[in-house]
Amino acid sequence: MHKTIILKSSGSFSEFEKHEIIKDYLSSGQPKDAIWRKYTGRADHGYLVRWMRELGYLTSSQQLIPKLASKGFIMSKKKVDPGLPEDQFEQLQLKKRIAELEKQLKEAELKAIAFSTMVDIAEKEFKIPIRKKFNTKQ
Repeated sequence: MHKTIILKSSGSFSEFEKHEIIKDYLSSGQPKDAIWRKYTGRADHGYLVRWMRELGYLTSSQQLIPKLASKGFIMSKKKVDPGLPEDQFEQLQLKKRIAELEKQLKEAELKAIAFSTMVDIAEKEFKIPIRKKFNTKQ
């Protein structure tokens, strides 16, 4: 399935489109500039990284590592406080990771609700069944 790409300026992308462009970048392995040119026809001036920070894909202290970021394995660099025991540091890191995963879960739930609402509206407006009916014989 090939998507039609409409070239836009950086300020005209919706949040959903920003997520899609970032996911394209993370999954493709292509350079940021190549992805940016694909969607805008212009050179990237840091917009992609800015969006990634803005939308929670990166924190300001993280390096841009596409393969790890796409799998959700990036955690902030270890800053050891001399007065902080190793156990407490690991607990703090795990709590941060849990908070990050909860944020991702909430976002996924919102997307599912938006998709379901979109299907409901389309079914009503076009008067066609879109959802698969379960327990039907084929």
